[in-house]
Amino acid sequence: MIAIITGDMINSRKPAQSDWLEGLKKILGKYGPSPARWEIYRGDQFQLEVPAAEDALQTAFLIKAYLKTLKLDARMSIGLGEKNYAAEKISESNGSAFVRSGDLFETLKKQKTTLAIQSSDATFDTEINLMLRLSLTFMNHWLAQPAEYVVAALEHPNFSQEEIGQQLGITQAAVSRRSKRAQFDLLRELNQYFQNRIKQIAP
Repeated sequence: MIAIITGDMINSRKPAQSDWLEGLKKILGKYGPSPARWEIYRGDQFQLEVPAAEDALQTAFLIKAYLKTLKLDARMSIGLGEKNYAAEKISESNGSAFVRSGDLFETLKKQKTTLAIQSSDATFDTEINLMLRLSLTFMNHWLAQPAEYVVAALEHPNFSQEEIGQQLGITQAAVSRRSKRAQFDLLRELNQYFQNRIKQIAP
C-alpha cells in the first residue's frame, strides 16, 4: 500500500514562489525524482507519492510545519491504496491511492478542513479524520518558532532535545517550550496510532 498526497497552498497574501518553493522541493525530493514521484504544478499545487503508506501522515505534518515557519499553510488530502499504472509523471499515474487522494482533495474546501485521509476502510477514515480535525485546532495556529521545532524533530527523530537545540541555536529549555507549544507529544501519538491502524487495512 502506498500513499498519494495532493495539496495546494492556502494563504491570503499569495506568497511568491521564492518564499517556499525550494524548501518544499527539498522535502518532496526525499521520496525520489520529479516528475515520477512528485510534481509541483500550476504554481501552487503539488502531488507526492509516499512509497510506505505508514510515513504519509508524518510527511504531511512535516510539509505543514515547514510552511508554518514561513507563515504559510497548505490544504492536503492523503489517499491510501495501490498504484496500478506508473507513468513518467506522477500526475499521469493511476491506481486507487491516486483516485482517493484526488476525489478527497476536491471535497476539502467544502469540509472546511486542511488535512484529511481516505482509504478502503470507511470506519478508519471516520476515526482518523475526526482526530485530524481535532489536531488541526492547534496545528493551524502554529507560530514560526514551534513549527521550526516540529520540522527539526520530525527530520531528526533520534535527536535529543539538546541536539535539536544545537541545530536551532537555542537552549534545551527553549526547545522544551517550543515542543509544548506545538503539542508535539500529541502529534507523535497520533502518528503512532495512524501507523498501527493502517496495518489492518486492505489496499
